[in-house]
Amino acid sequence: MKLRRRHAKTPPYDGPFSQCTAPNQVWCADFKGWFRTQDHVCCYPLTISDAFSRYLIRCEGLRQTNFEKTRLVFRSAFDEYGMPLAIRTDNGPPFASRAPGGLSALSIWLIKLGVRPERIEPGKPTQNGRHERMHRTLKHETATPPRRNRLSQQRAFDAFRRDYNETRPHEALGQIPPAAVYRASLREFPMHLEDPAYPASQEPCRVRLDGSFRWCQQTISLSPVLQGELIAVEALPSGVGRLWFGPIELGTVDNEGRFRADALRQFCLRSAGPYTDKLELCTNIDYGRYS
Repeated sequence: MKLRRRHAKTPPYDGPFSQCTAPNQVWCADFKGWFRTQDHVCCYPLTISDAFSRYLIRCEGLRQTNFEKTRLVFRSAFDEYGMPLAIRTDNGPPFASRAPGGLSALSIWLIKLGVRPERIEPGKPTQNGRHERMHRTLKHETATPPRRNRLSQQRAFDAFRRDYNETRPHEALGQIPPAAVYRASLREFPMHLEDPAYPASQEPCRVRLDGSFRWCQQTISLSPVLQGELIAVEALPSGVGRLWFGPIELGTVDNEGRFRADALRQFCLRSAGPYTDKLELCTNIDYGRYS
């Protein structure tokens, strides 16, 4: 009998979603299914929308879905519209990875900017339903059939975005367009990236370039994704240490250096500390220092 090979999966997101009662509390982002333009070039539409107002912030046809290309689109959106409190995505790259906590280079960058990454459950696109409904309309009006080349395809995306935001009425908004509801965020892009701040009950430590760190005189292998980043260890009465990167729980480590990535919860519900002021919006995470 031939054994089936087991593949590592992205750790599940176990935190509650942010409330969405005003613009810029939650943005939704996704890569619409790829297709080829008529000149046979691959197009990966990256879409970003405001969950409350449905305002389509970005619709960019990329040729790759890597971190750097995606980061540039987010950066341009932050420069134009300010910063949201949270961004909700699926579990695919570059939004998540198989690293502890599902962290990726993109989600680490967002956390250091003061933006909380949220991820829907695998196979449940309805948790990002507003964004998915927009995707169906986008495909029908801009990619059925695809345009002649990447430039003409982007012109179609831009025209759709203008119509979707400024002209098309939305039933959920009382038959007014998203532009009548959306307002840019007052949270500006920070001048410098900052390490996460941790409460006094947690011991910060810097991950080495090989993805390991030192705790209780042990060298513990964590993940190359976190190389150079400041994590924290919360010592529990049982002698086990709980690991955090900002608000994300990474797993546990014992005093013999054995790391387990099966975090009890992905988000910190702390009773005190730098992540406690915006409970109703951010599940005990305070990103006000970036406002």
